[in-house]
Amino acid sequence: MTVTGRYPPWLRKTIVASAKAAHTRELLSGLHLHTVCQGARCPNQAECFSRKVATFMILGDTCTRGCAFCAVRKGTPAAPDAGEPERVAEAAARLDLKHVVVTSVTRDDLPDGGAGHFAATVGFIRKITPDATVEILTPDFQGRPEAIAEVAAAGPDVFNHNIETVPRLYPSVRPQADFTRSVNFLGKIKDLAPGITTKSGLMVGLGESREEVLETMRVLRLAGCDILTIGQYLRPSDIQLPVAEYVLPETYDFYVEKGLSMGFGEVVAGPWVRSSYQAGEVYNNYSLKNQARDS
Repeated sequence: MTVTGRYPPWLRKTIVASAKAAHTRELLSGLHLHTVCQGARCPNQAECFSRKVATFMILGDTCTRGCAFCAVRKGTPAAPDAGEPERVAEAAARLDLKHVVVTSVTRDDLPDGGAGHFAATVGFIRKITPDATVEILTPDFQGRPEAIAEVAAAGPDVFNHNIETVPRLYPSVRPQADFTRSVNFLGKIKDLAPGITTKSGLMVGLGESREEVLETMRVLRLAGCDILTIGQYLRPSDIQLPVAEYVLPETYDFYVEKGLSMGFGEVVAGPWVRSSYQAGEVYNNYSLKNQARDS
C-alpha cells in the first residue's frame, strides 16, 4: 500500500497510560538504566512497560553509527559504566522477568565493541535471576571473531543480531554496516555454539521488493538462523527515513508461511512486530515446537 501520510486502519493503535508503565519507568530511571524502548521510540513501549517488560540497552545511550532508520542518539559516547551489568540484573529481578532481553548501542570506539560488557551482563543475570532465560541483541562487533566468541561463551539462550533490511538498501539504511558481515556473524555463532538459538529481524516498508525479502530470508536460513521477526518500519521522527510503503497484513502471513517452509523454527511477522517485542513468548513457542519435534 502506498504511503498517503496517514496510517492505514491496521496500524492504528490506542496508547493508554497506566500506573504499571509509570512504575517501570521509575524503576529503570532509579537504577540509571537505558532501554531501547525509550531510545528508539518504540511504538509498543506503553504496552510493554504496562506488562513490566523492558529491553535493556547497555553501553550507554549514544551510538557511534548513524543508521538512517534509528532514533537512538548518535555521537561520541561516554566510557562504559562498570556497574551497569549488575544493575541490569537487579532490574530484571525487581521486574520479575522470566525472559531478559539485553541490547546495546553500537560501540565501534571500544577495542572489543562492548563484547566484554555483554558477557558480564549475562553473567550477572545468571547469578541474580538463575531461572530466567536470557536473550541478547548485539551489534556486529565489526565482525571480530574473538568478540563473538566471548559473548557466545557467556551462554545466552538466544543470540540475536538484526539484519534490518535487504542488501540493496544497506547504503541508504545502514551505511556503516555490511550485509555479508552480518550474515557471517550469525553463521559464526552457530559454528562456535550450535546449542544457542540464533535470531534476526527485518524491517519492511523501506522500499524493498517481496522477492528481495524472500532472498534475504533464504540467506539467513542458510546461515543457520533459527528465529526470524519481520515488522513494519515506522518513522520515529522527521529526521529518519520516510516510510516507502505500509505493508498489507496478508503479506506478513505470506512471509510466515514461506519462512516456515524454508526451515526457520519460528517466524513472527506483523505490523507491530519488533525484534524484542514479546520475545519471551516467541522463544517459548520456538522451544515448544522443538520439544514436540524431538519427542
